[in-house]
Amino acid sequence: MDRPEPQTEEEFEREFRRAGLPLLNENYSASEDIFNRAVPLLGLVLVLEVTGPLNKSWSTLGNVAAVATAMLLMLVALGLMNRMRGRAFFSLPRKVGRPELAAFVIVPALLPGIISGHWGIAALTALFNLALLLVILGVVGFGVISIIHWALARLLGELSRSLGLLVKAVPLLMIFSLILFLTPELWQVFATLPDQSLLLLVALFMLLGSAFLIARIPHEVASLEKEAGGGGPPLRQRQRFNVGLVLFVSQSLQVLLVALAVAVFFVIFGLLTIGADTVSSWITHPADVLFEFHLAGREAAMTRELLRVAVAIASFTGLYFAISMLTDDLYRREFLNRITDEMKQTFVRRAEYLKLLGKG
Repeated sequence: MDRPEPQTEEEFEREFRRAGLPLLNENYSASEDIFNRAVPLLGLVLVLEVTGPLNKSWSTLGNVAAVATAMLLMLVALGLMNRMRGRAFFSLPRKVGRPELAAFVIVPALLPGIISGHWGIAALTALFNLALLLVILGVVGFGVISIIHWALARLLGELSRSLGLLVKAVPLLMIFSLILFLTPELWQVFATLPDQSLLLLVALFMLLGSAFLIARIPHEVASLEKEAGGGGPPLRQRQRFNVGLVLFVSQSLQVLLVALAVAVFFVIFGLLTIGADTVSSWITHPADVLFEFHLAGREAAMTRELLRVAVAIASFTGLYFAISMLTDDLYRREFLNRITDEMKQTFVRRAEYLKLLGKG
C-alpha cells in the first residue's frame, strides 16, 4: 500500500531517511542530527572508561580514589568547555560540537596514563573512541542502516534478475570455474593455504571489486541527478556522497548475493560429485571431513577443502561480476533504471520539500 503524500517538513525528512538519504534534510546538522542522538551511548562509554583506572593490585580505598580522580578530571574538562562556550561551569551541554567530541576522544584516554601510568592503554582508548565516533557518523549520519534496509527490501525481488544477469554476463567464467573446480591443482593450492592467506585473498577480491564500483559512482550520481533531479536545485557535495553511498551499498549487496549463490552452488556440486576419498587423492593427504551424510544414493562428505575452494571461486566470481556491472550495458540499464525510478520519486519529493521551505 502506498504511503500518504508527505505534507509537513518532518514528514518529508522522515521519508528521506527511509530512502537512505537523510542528508537531503536542509537543516541537517552533525551536532543535532548525529551526535546529539548518540549522547546516551557516548555517556555509557564514558562511564565504563572512568572505571578504567581500577587495578586489582590496589586497595579498595585506592580504587575509589582513582575513580574519584577520574570523575573529577572529567568534570573539570566539561566545566572548562562550558566556560569556553560562555555557559555556567556546571551546566550540561545542549549541543555536542567539536570541542565535546575532541574531549570525548582525549580526556578518557588521559585517565589511565595520569592515574596509573598505562600510556599504551591511553593510546588504545583514544583510538577506540575515535573509531566509535566514525562508526556513529557513518551509521547515523549517512543513514547506513536505512540504506541497508532499503537495499535489502529490494534484494529478494532482484534475486532472479541478478542470477539471470550473471548467466548472461559471465557464462564463460562459469564454464571455466566448473572445469577449474574439478582440477586437483586447485584443491592442492587451497588445501595447503593458511587460513590467514585465504582471508587475505578474499579481502583482496572484495577490495578490488569495491574499487571498481567506487570508480563508477561519481559518474552514476551525476547522471542520476541530471535525469531524476525532480526540477530541484543541484545537490550539495555531501548530498551527492549520500546518493553515491546508496548506489554503492545496493550494488555491493547484489555482488554479495551473487557470490553467496555461487558458493552454495559449488558446495552442493561438490557434495554431489566429489567424495572424501577423491579429495584425499588430490591433495595427497587425508581430507579434513567435517561431517558425512547420505545424499542421492551416495555418501556425501562436507570437507574443509570443499568450503575453501567454493569460497575462493565465489570471491573471484563476485569480483568478475562487479566488473561486469560497470561494463555490461544490459546490467546497468536493467538494474540502475530501477534505482533511478525510485530515486526520481525521492528527488520530486525534495523539490516539493524545498518549496515548502521557501528554497525551491
